[in-house]
Amino acid sequence: MLTLHSHPFSPHCRFIRLVLGEYDTNAEEIPERPWERRRDFLLLNPAGDLPVIIENDGPPICGAAVIMEYLDETRGYRFPKKRLLPDSPEARAETRRLVTWFLEKMDRECIGALVREKIYKMDMSSEMGGGPPDSAAMRAARANLKHHMRYIGYLASSRNWLSGNTMTFADLAAAAALSSIDYLGEVPWDEDINAKTWYARVKSRPSFRPLLADTMRGLPPAANYLDLDF
Repeated sequence: MLTLHSHPFSPHCRFIRLVLGEYDTNAEEIPERPWERRRDFLLLNPAGDLPVIIENDGPPICGAAVIMEYLDETRGYRFPKKRLLPDSPEARAETRRLVTWFLEKMDRECIGALVREKIYKMDMSSEMGGGPPDSAAMRAARANLKHHMRYIGYLASSRNWLSGNTMTFADLAAAAALSSIDYLGEVPWDEDINAKTWYARVKSRPSFRPLLADTMRGLPPAANYLDLDF
């Protein structure tokens, strides 16, 4: 049995939820607000970061990239025709590069700021950093997001999927990140038609349905969030 400590709008957690869905693996989800630094959670992961998974009575496995590798090693072999980490060393390296791009670089430059300012802050006390959104941070994030959309569009137009011929962890990482702010109506889909077409392919997969069911109290989803033919 798997237990997943997560936040519904964390891009890193959404990525792992998509991976679990693609590998047909159920997990009991335990919601966490990492900014609260809950003692029992810090005992699992002293870094205080999400996501964290625990399998049966095993040790906590912390961080999206580490969990990705763990799930591929323990589940991926069961899905040889749709394994999310390719066979060749070169293709695996490219997949890992893009996962790092989307979960670290893109998160740092745009996704993380929008999620923090428009979602996390709603649940934060002032002592924990809550308050009105920082308009300057959101302006910078929106400007940076356009560059990432064009890069995704370039990848989608030059390959069958973002890292090559088959869908990989890279596609799920990028889609998870964008889905977190698509809920907010913050993705500039008009920026690149190839990026939009690629996202629609991922969004239509069964593994995406639980993400589309997520809601935030007092903050309804954008009009196109549930639309598979947006």
